[in-house]
Amino acid sequence: MTVNRLLHDLKDLLTKATSDIKLPTSVQKGDTVRTERAPAIHLMRLPDSRSYEKIAPYIIIKFITGKDVQPEGNVTESSATIRFIFCVYSDNEEDGALMLVNLMETVRQVLLKNAIIGEAFTLDRQTGLESLVYEDDSKPYYAGEMIGTFTIPPIEREVDFNGW
Repeated sequence: MTVNRLLHDLKDLLTKATSDIKLPTSVQKGDTVRTERAPAIHLMRLPDSRSYEKIAPYIIIKFITGKDVQPEGNVTESSATIRFIFCVYSDNEEDGALMLVNLMETVRQVLLKNAIIGEAFTLDRQTGLESLVYEDDSKPYYAGEMIGTFTIPPIEREVDFNGW
C-alpha cells in the first residue's frame, strides 16, 4: 500500500462525503448565471494554480511528510502526514466564512468516523487532526486547512538467509 493509494482513497471518501454540499462558484467572463456545485477534489495541486478563482470551491489533498520507524524489538511503523486545503467562494463575507467552516467540519467528521480509509489506512488519533481557518483578507475567497497523520502498512525488510 502506497501513499499514492492513500491519496486516492481519501479523494474517493471526500468526494462521496461532500457530493450533497452545493457551494457557489464565481461568475467568470462569458457566464450569465451563477452556479452551485460540490467542491472539486484535487490531489497534490490544482491543475493550474493560476486558475484557483475558476476552480473554487475545491479541496486539495496533499502529501506532506512520511515516516518509517522501527522501535527496538518492535515491528516497523509507517505514517503519512496529509494536508487538506479548502477554498470556497461567496460575495457575502459571513456566508463565505460559514460555508468554509461547514465544509471543513464535514471532512473532519468523516475522517474521525471512518476507522479505516480504503482498505488499509487509519487516522492516527494520538497525533490528532488540526484545523486552521486563514485569516487573510482574501474575500470573496475563503480558505483553510486541516492536517492529519495516517498510519500506512509498513514495508518490511526482506531477509535473505542464503546470502544473496
